[in-house]
Amino acid sequence: MANLLNLDAAIAQTSSRRSPTNRDIERLRRSGQRWIEVRLRSQRLLAWQGSKLVYAVIVSTGKSNNPTPTGIFKIQTKYPVARMRGDDYNIPDVPHVMYYSGNYAIHGAYWHRSFGIPVSRGCTNVAPDHAAWLYQWAEVGTTVVVR
Repeated sequence: MANLLNLDAAIAQTSSRRSPTNRDIERLRRSGQRWIEVRLRSQRLLAWQGSKLVYAVIVSTGKSNNPTPTGIFKIQTKYPVARMRGDDYNIPDVPHVMYYSGNYAIHGAYWHRSFGIPVSRGCTNVAPDHAAWLYQWAEVGTTVVVR
């Protein structure tokens, strides 16, 4: 239980632009809890239950001029469908949106098929069918590790 409290404290302190450490990952693996890992270099999202890998999918994260922030976060809010707007985009009906840090989210992307290549404006884009699975599996409060 102390390890879980330490991990929750680390997440709360960071909110979190610090890079996750091997120690952070080891705590999550021992916790038995559900957590999501986004690997920027390989463009992969892994869903874990403690140390057991339960789902893996190719994603598209942020381009170099709009990078996906690294760190340890928690899913803050979930929306089955949302409109996403920015200075140079306005996308209606974005499916299965899970915000984990400000405007950064894991969500379905129906407007491209470039998974495996960083093409987003910082979010983690997932094919809609995979986003649906993740949305059902993860709850508000689920830890998200981006590294």
